[in-house]
Amino acid sequence: MKRIVLATTVLLFAMGSAFAQTSCEAQAVGKDGKPLAGAAKTSFMTKCAKDACEAKAVGSDGKKLAGAAKASFMKKCAAGG
Repeated sequence: MKRIVLATTVLLFAMGSAFAQTSCEAQAVGKDGKPLAGAAKTSFMTKCAKDACEAKAVGSDGKKLAGAAKASFMKKCAAGG
């Protein structure tokens, strides 16, 4: 039973990060309505991923993470794990 719960939890986190990447990709559009490319797209995708991770940086007590805990979480989140 524990394995099923663990597998479901891991699957949900994987789907969440995939959804965040998809939404960032969909938002990567310039002012003229054309998709971003090159350095502009890279910069936008990095900022979008950082913002998505920033929103998830909450501890088990419901408070925002700070200091080393936040740095560690942001590093893991940015790496996709």
